[in-house]
Amino acid sequence: MKYLDKTIQEIHSLLKEKKIKPIDLVEECFERIEKNKDLNAYITLNKEEAIKTAKELENKEVDNLLFGLPIAVKDNIVTKGLRTTCASHILDNFIPIYDATVVEKIKKNNMIIIGKTNMDEFAMGSSSRTSYFGAPKNPWDKEKISGGSSGGSATTIAERDLLFALGSDTGGSIRQPASYTGIVGMKPTYGRISRYGLIAFASSLDQIGPMTKNVYENAVLLNILVGKDERDLTSANKEDEDFTRLIGEDIKGMKIAVPNYFMSDIVNKEIREKVKDTIKVLEKSGAVVDFVDIKYIENAVTLYQIIAMGEASSNLARFDGIRYGHSTENPKNIEDLYLSTRAEGFGEEVKRRIMVGSYLLSGENAKTYYNKALSIRDDIRTEFKNCFKKYDLVIGPTTTTTAYNLTDPMDDPSKSFMDDVLVIPVNMAGLPGLSLPIGFDKENMPIGMQIIGDSFEEAKIYKLASYIEKKLNLNLNPNRGEDNE
Repeated sequence: MKYLDKTIQEIHSLLKEKKIKPIDLVEECFERIEKNKDLNAYITLNKEEAIKTAKELENKEVDNLLFGLPIAVKDNIVTKGLRTTCASHILDNFIPIYDATVVEKIKKNNMIIIGKTNMDEFAMGSSSRTSYFGAPKNPWDKEKISGGSSGGSATTIAERDLLFALGSDTGGSIRQPASYTGIVGMKPTYGRISRYGLIAFASSLDQIGPMTKNVYENAVLLNILVGKDERDLTSANKEDEDFTRLIGEDIKGMKIAVPNYFMSDIVNKEIREKVKDTIKVLEKSGAVVDFVDIKYIENAVTLYQIIAMGEASSNLARFDGIRYGHSTENPKNIEDLYLSTRAEGFGEEVKRRIMVGSYLLSGENAKTYYNKALSIRDDIRTEFKNCFKKYDLVIGPTTTTTAYNLTDPMDDPSKSFMDDVLVIPVNMAGLPGLSLPIGFDKENMPIGMQIIGDSFEEAKIYKLASYIEKKLNLNLNPNRGEDNE
């Protein structure tokens, strides 16, 4: 049986009725991962522990929808006793001594961690090609990128190795790879999910989120991840809610905005046409769709470069070769230990961002660049807030192109930022945003659409996303061997 091709409701019933056991799911999961190992989706597998956990669960009551289901975790989220590398040489021997809050929540709900997924080094990149362990591949075309930085999580979900994965999103790193691989990826409101145990890239932007094959399963996973955490001072004190509660409701009367910038010539024509087709579906269903101007969103990439690189240079200062991770051999003195360890341990893209970030935060530059960027970021947030006074949601393409070739040159440092030009504004404003597939280009590569909501309006996003998903009814399995047209 191909249990992992079923819905979570069907799997839950089989587990509840004792027709299958968690070990059946785990074994099928590892069989699929082994079969697809050329995709390079994982850095570390958790096979022995996963099998042990699955057998222990046989004697427990199946008490929730996620009980016994396998999940993959992006390799910048710490897992007690399981190697966590951030896809970097500097951490390739790091075994954490505690679990991230999201990992605790996964274990509390008796989900089974299958392994740690590949990614851009320290989440810095948009193609996962900066990984020390080599790039993951796109299941729709193995010659193409799966996106980044959560590329491994996107690959393993798209390939149907398992149903759930965690990613992190600093400037589009969940939504962009979700778009490239034809899956659903949610970046929740900043503070909605605890960042405790997420190895920091840019602390004021980072957010963990769920990556799944469909909208409903995404909402179910988000249900267990959220909540106030005293160990994360930025986590929001919000009451628990069921993010699936609006799924299936009619969208008649919903007011939806489309930023003109998102539909400008920076976006590939095929993608714009697919978004327009989706807008027609919404209008036929009774939704009101208007094209609007949202000021400052065209500046979001510049702001992101300043804020993210500044915070990265500060956050990565802790990797010094003394307490954990790689340490250079036979240093001459303490200064040589720091310099040589970091020179050997970090990849080129990470070094570049640290250098630029250090410059941006030095002396008067902090006031000139970083503080000014924070001020304009507040303006972007205000612009979005004003938009949400009139509209329920904002939509547009997730990416400007579909997935490109793994062999495309990486010598243009600005390209990785421009890959995320449409998704970065959401991080700047701290808002929730979801990408879901809306079709395919002429090369049969997935096209994603982004739905953005006001703060803590994830349930409303899922309402629209599930409606679009049902209306389009796409076959999103890359292995089905038939044409998508």
